[in-house]
Amino acid sequence: MSAQPGGRDRPNILLLFTDQQRYDTIAALGNARIRTPALDRLTQEGVSFDRCYTPSPVCVPGRCSMVTGLPPHATGCYDNAPMPQNIPSFMEGLAELGYQTHGAGKMHFTPDHRRMWGFETRDVSEEIQYEGSDFVDHLREHGYGHVTEPHGHRSEYYYIPQPSQLPQHLHESWWVADRSIAFLERRDRDRPFFLWSSFIKPHPPFENPAPWTKLYRCADMDLPYRPDRYDHLLTYWNRVQNRYKYKDAGTDDFLLRTMRAAYYSCISFIDYNVGRILDALGPEAENTLVAFTSDHGELLGDYGSFGKRTMLDAAARVPLIVRWPGRIAAGGRCPTPVSLLDIGTTFLRAAGSDRPPPYDESTDLTRIAGSSPSVRTVYSQFQERDQALYMAMDGRWKYIYSAADDREWLFDLATDPRESRSLAENVLYRERCDAMRRGLVSRFENAGYDDAVEDGDWRRYPRPALPRDPDGGLLLQDPKVLESSLRDLPSGYTAS
Repeated sequence: MSAQPGGRDRPNILLLFTDQQRYDTIAALGNARIRTPALDRLTQEGVSFDRCYTPSPVCVPGRCSMVTGLPPHATGCYDNAPMPQNIPSFMEGLAELGYQTHGAGKMHFTPDHRRMWGFETRDVSEEIQYEGSDFVDHLREHGYGHVTEPHGHRSEYYYIPQPSQLPQHLHESWWVADRSIAFLERRDRDRPFFLWSSFIKPHPPFENPAPWTKLYRCADMDLPYRPDRYDHLLTYWNRVQNRYKYKDAGTDDFLLRTMRAAYYSCISFIDYNVGRILDALGPEAENTLVAFTSDHGELLGDYGSFGKRTMLDAAARVPLIVRWPGRIAAGGRCPTPVSLLDIGTTFLRAAGSDRPPPYDESTDLTRIAGSSPSVRTVYSQFQERDQALYMAMDGRWKYIYSAADDREWLFDLATDPRESRSLAENVLYRERCDAMRRGLVSRFENAGYDDAVEDGDWRRYPRPALPRDPDGGLLLQDPKVLESSLRDLPSGYTAS
């Protein structure tokens, strides 16, 4: 890997990153309900990749694949479980090239959330691992140590919109911007920098500080997208998520629209803080490669479902905007499929690396941005073996296979961009479905990934079942907080 001393002819690199932000939540890209002036400005100054997909539609494996440049079947990280500790990250590559690297906010590095992974310095904030969190220490220093759930109440309250227990200037979204700006002010001017500003929101709980709680109102929000017979588009994992997120026992459309209002408020508040970071670049903005994206999306009631863990666009497709003055034309829209696997390759190429990408499915986004639309297939995977979900998407056709359902889906995004009807069982599309299946199966065969395939087809497993008790499988995410809170109750109010 070649390094260029001094680095003045190489760009600074800024990665602006959110958690669980849908692809369709930027005003300038077509959402008439939301207000995102900072991101709108970024789209005008850069290129928007309209078909960017996550390598895995859940936090840890999506981030693991992005930082390593390897898909889940190569990392062995398929869910919110420990990341492999022996694979280098693109941050390490940038550090080797002489970049000053800093991370601010949620990284979701498991099992050690304080591991550096190539960062020279970090300001740490996580959702649940409060001990060792720089953000929580910051709250304690400002008299808010009594707030045991500073990102919102979880478990039964997970999808109930709620006001923040913190004032605006102490909220995590503001803190990430503050720490990012502090780095930009103190950084070593003799080296190019890489800064990753990573926000916890709009990941649920959907909570906002005043005055952002009133930015959007329920009555102004659209209802979730629920096409006819949408139940046929759901997988085993949609049903599991709806169960353990307390959302499988009926529908309240007013609550769903309030939920959307709170979700949009989270994004607008982040947008404001993104604007603060961009402004802090000052004159250096002209020599800074900026990328904005997210780890995965959020169903938000679409298809009667919530969370991620699905290959439908609401969860698997994310926003991606790249700005690099003088290298990428301003105001463009790129329809070629791309992946978060491309992020590290793009940064390392910009930094002067001549090392090949870590995986042959990764490419430099600046080359795609400056070329004519082309056919390219991107992939995604969640979970493994009997509970795995797989996706292949080539720009027009999206193919999905669920091992837990032993079922496949096929969408023609040219005629059905909102994914309302699967064509997998339609005899007129049998050849197309077979071709997409063969391509995905061959990918795994070539990689020797036998957990997915066998004898030129999908490996079949016994089908898992949901608990029969409607309370079976509910998710409790606050055991330590609960234990601490119950100790503060008067005697007679807790179980003996």
